Amino acid sequence: MDINQLWPELAWIEDPGLRKKTTRTWELALERSVLSPQDLQRIPFTLKAGPDLKVSFMAHKRTVVHIARDAALKMIEFFGDELPIDLDVVIAGAILADVGKLLEYKLDENGVSFQGAYGKYLRHPFSGVSLAEECGVPAEVCHIIAAHAGEGDMIKRTTEAYIVHHADFMTFLPFKSRLQL
Repeated sequence: MDINQLWPELAWIEDPGLRKKTTRTWELALERSVLSPQDLQRIPFTLKAGPDLKVSFMAHKRTVVHIARDAALKMIEFFGDELPIDLDVVIAGAILADVGKLLEYKLDENGVSFQGAYGKYLRHPFSGVSLAEECGVPAEVCHIIAAHAGEGDMIKRTTEAYIVHHADFMTFLPFKSRLQL
């Protein structure tokens, strides 16, 4: 499967260099992962999902990208120059936020995802930044990958990182009562 089929939202990144680096990061992650693009369409979006939660990894991820982009566009519309926002950075950061999960996840003999040994040592924000840096993704996008999850609570987030962080959590927290914590 072509990465553009998995991620049609890549076309929203206007900077061709950033689009290419974002695409390459996903290609590299898939090369190093036991997961296939088809697995991403069926496995739960979180390892904490109970058996009744059917939201797939890609459904969650694509929702985050759409919400982050739409929120950024509204903020640009209403705040203008008072709050500069780089839309390409928001979109690339949202697309790449969970790319490290491809190294964190493993599949058992029944195709059920679980956290592998690598993931127990390095959560996906760390592995995601490593993959992205290897592909030349700029620091402002790597910052979003690093800061999108709880690890980001320890640092000062950029505006773009706040947008992606909140898009991610607003599509995660409503499911909290259905998770196995």
